[in-house]
Amino acid sequence: MKAIVCRSYGSPDVLKYEEIEKPTPGDNEVLIKVRAASVNPVDRLFRAPHVLRLMTGLRKPKNPRIGVDVAGQVETVGRNITQFKPGDEVFGACKGAFAEYACVSESKLAVKPDKVTFEQAASVPVAALTALQGLRNKGQIRPGQKVLINGAAGGVGTFAVQIARSFGAEVTGVCSTRNVEMVRSIGADRVIDYTQEDFTKGTQRYDLIFDLVANHSLLACRRLLNPSGICVLAGGKNPWLFLTRAFLSPVLSRFVSQNFVVFIAKLNKEDLTIMGDLMAAGKVTPVIDRRYRLSEVPEAIRYLEEGHARGKVVITLGT
Repeated sequence: MKAIVCRSYGSPDVLKYEEIEKPTPGDNEVLIKVRAASVNPVDRLFRAPHVLRLMTGLRKPKNPRIGVDVAGQVETVGRNITQFKPGDEVFGACKGAFAEYACVSESKLAVKPDKVTFEQAASVPVAALTALQGLRNKGQIRPGQKVLINGAAGGVGTFAVQIARSFGAEVTGVCSTRNVEMVRSIGADRVIDYTQEDFTKGTQRYDLIFDLVANHSLLACRRLLNPSGICVLAGGKNPWLFLTRAFLSPVLSRFVSQNFVVFIAKLNKEDLTIMGDLMAAGKVTPVIDRRYRLSEVPEAIRYLEEGHARGKVVITLGT
């Protein structure tokens, strides 16, 4: 089968479109014929900082297969699988989604709703579960709350706007000029164009800030929070900045009334199913910016790295 492999560190040029052996599912896995996948910052294994290479591989990646978000049709199942059968249309998270076939753990797989396309379903796992868990679990979102989403036009942000609205919150999205109308169209009650206005200097106070950009200090964000407000930090272009915030957030939370939380989503069947239900009900519709073929994954990742993607970037494998 054809797949994208990463056998060294460097630029997207190290990603190669090669013929490799078709995987065999384990006892608790499902082999799926991939119909679509999507790109996330976590897929940039080839850019792994040296400190992270203690886990990913010192001189080269331990696992050359990349890609997490996947959607497709069940080909075969492991002997312990009872919830899926060949022919089922599914979506979930795996290692090696950028391929014609991929093995997925049953615990990270859900049935794709009939009205949802493979491309839409493949957009969900990392981005949508980050938004859902960030708002629900860490942000403790409730109906009527004022919620600000910094980075509302990105992959996670477009899901966060819609999910926050589904919880009955009043949503303010922060994005650039070109994305103002799009963010408004997916449900934001108010949109702030960061090229025209610094949202941290406004007078509006929020119950919850969901920060996906990390372009303002924690203290600047604190000024916008109500006394019992929560700031959830789930992204940033610089991994070192993310790690710094992960260290500072619990320290600051000990000395102020507000709470600062840094987290990484946990991919699971239950939340994938919730997202499937929200999409089936028309409460959430994935925003897809561009589509690429499997052989074009390096170009798709280059585009993602530019930082201007509106919603998700999808890899389509056709029929």
